[in-house]
Amino acid sequence: MNSHLFTLFCIVVLVKSNTNQEFCNKDDESCSADYNKYSKEPNEWANKIKEKIDLAVSQYVPCKSTNCSCHASVIDQDLAPFKDGITKQLFSKARAKATKYQIIDGKLYREKECHFPARCAGVEHYLTALAPKMPDLELALNTRDWPQVNPGWGHPKAPVFSFSKTKDYYDIMYPAWSFWEGGPAISLYPTGIGRWDKHRISISKAAEKWPWEKKEDRAFFRGSRTSEERDALVLLSRSEPDLVDAQYTKNQAWKSDMDTLYAPPASEVPFEDHCKYKYVFNYRGVAASFRFKHLFLCKSLVFHVGDQWLEFFYPSLKPWVHYVPISTDATQEEIKDLINFFKENDSLGNEIANRGFQHIWDHLTDKDVRCYWRKLLKKYAKLLKYDVVKDVDLELITA
Repeated sequence: MNSHLFTLFCIVVLVKSNTNQEFCNKDDESCSADYNKYSKEPNEWANKIKEKIDLAVSQYVPCKSTNCSCHASVIDQDLAPFKDGITKQLFSKARAKATKYQIIDGKLYREKECHFPARCAGVEHYLTALAPKMPDLELALNTRDWPQVNPGWGHPKAPVFSFSKTKDYYDIMYPAWSFWEGGPAISLYPTGIGRWDKHRISISKAAEKWPWEKKEDRAFFRGSRTSEERDALVLLSRSEPDLVDAQYTKNQAWKSDMDTLYAPPASEVPFEDHCKYKYVFNYRGVAASFRFKHLFLCKSLVFHVGDQWLEFFYPSLKPWVHYVPISTDATQEEIKDLINFFKENDSLGNEIANRGFQHIWDHLTDKDVRCYWRKLLKKYAKLLKYDVVKDVDLELITA
């Protein structure tokens, strides 16, 4: 072969071999599917995911099933800032931020006004049942969506009870009202989600109807546009509907299609119908997401976006063991890569989904919720450094 032609041939071969590496635009449809942002070693990223799963599973120690011990450490962590005791002055600071409750002589009392009556009722379902076996105590219980005491914002330390928080708050987490009553209210659940005990049965039955091998091989999400963190998945759904079915629904503030990312709002979907899909996504709301625990009951693979917001049972769930963690700033491509990874490693996804289901089924029963309340109140009461005197302005709450 002519030396010039041979040189030209080598250049062409070299350029062609590098097209999908250094010179390939990842958005170009001509790029090989084998080369994406991990192009130099297409299996390297997938192997790292497998290693993360293997390591997480090998290090995981399952919870004990007795006396709600699975969540007990959260109580100790939340009460730790008050280990030197709670004075009357300290309680007064909390009282200014929340609804006042007292348990006196085994009976429950609450101030007359409650910001969200259904939420108070959801909490009182548990408190009235536990009151007869409780010492005299008083607590400031926050029924708003967001926690109240952040030292980084200059808030003085105060023992406020809140259902959800991030780790930088002093608030003491309690089981959300929604385990029994109080929301969030949507068209499917006009009085609020509530009745966790009934959802456990109905959603797990739907999971039996849609076992893993019969589930649709797509990711699924329905919810309002609470934050922009959800946009990447919704936009991915619009460009690749065979991979993802994610759409925005209306919320109370909805005024136009602009509030659903320039598309007509979708209908809300019952939890039971989420079970048709192999992959389901969980995003925070204003604080923690009320749907998180429900998704596991489908025996679908839960993709949990973000790790900031907590409810009392979140710390017992472990990434890669019970769910797939995703960053809040994950791009469409990164989300797509993770979904495709589990499509290609089907048994791994099924194993994580089953572990997630079993954990929630075994360790988040109504009995566990009552147990958590009981332990929390008793440990909290021991920290009170003053005698609780009945407040005549409070009214008796009965079951």
